[in-house]
Amino acid sequence: MRVALGVVALAAGFALVGCGDGDEEAVTTGTTTTSVESARLRVYFLRDGQVWPVAREVGDVLFDDIALDQLVAGPNADEMQLGLETALPEGLEADVTVEDGVATVELESATELTREALAQIVYTETALPLVESVAIGGETHVRADFEEETPSVLVESPLPFEEVTSPIRATGTANTFEANFHYELTDTDGLIVDENFVTATSGTGTRGTFEFTTDEYTVPFDGIGALIVFERSAEDGSKMNIVEIPLRMSR
Repeated sequence: MRVALGVVALAAGFALVGCGDGDEEAVTTGTTTTSVESARLRVYFLRDGQVWPVAREVGDVLFDDIALDQLVAGPNADEMQLGLETALPEGLEADVTVEDGVATVELESATELTREALAQIVYTETALPLVESVAIGGETHVRADFEEETPSVLVESPLPFEEVTSPIRATGTANTFEANFHYELTDTDGLIVDENFVTATSGTGTRGTFEFTTDEYTVPFDGIGALIVFERSAEDGSKMNIVEIPLRMSR
């Protein structure tokens, strides 16, 4: 049986990408009735063996297994064009329950998951309100268990193909040399309209968080631009560990 996650947390917007424009509906969970709008979740696919978040529209209530359902469905055509893929077995079936901050995933068959698949599940489930860890296959995991499956700079907002306006606020986590990395923002003509360096809260072997806001910018026409994050080589200053996030920009 599906059990709705905490609606109060959903209404507060914890770990959600954003809210939709649909009509509000009254939702009852336990003894609490709260009006919430449809929202978008983050689900995590893979690029070059490392997690990459994308947005998924969901309904007015978050059920325990709705995020895993979205993950199992796999990347869409646009996301596959970015090189995104999944390590989850096709047709994977599982039940998810959430209690005391732990999402317990019960697989419906004796399926052996790779580390990449586990990383996808753990990142996706812990992006939900109130979920801090994931129990699966007799073990409990947190995001820090999958540092090798996480890019050095993980941008969790904005997400690929998200509609953005000037300026852009970006957030995420990073584990880079001396906690530093760089970004470039390109407009719909491919021209750089802003660039700077960012310092996360920690680095050099320890993952920290970051938040930055770009300068105000203009675009020549509505279309696709990009936020690009990368590190600089200590040897020759060349770009390395490049992550490019396509964004829908409007004037």
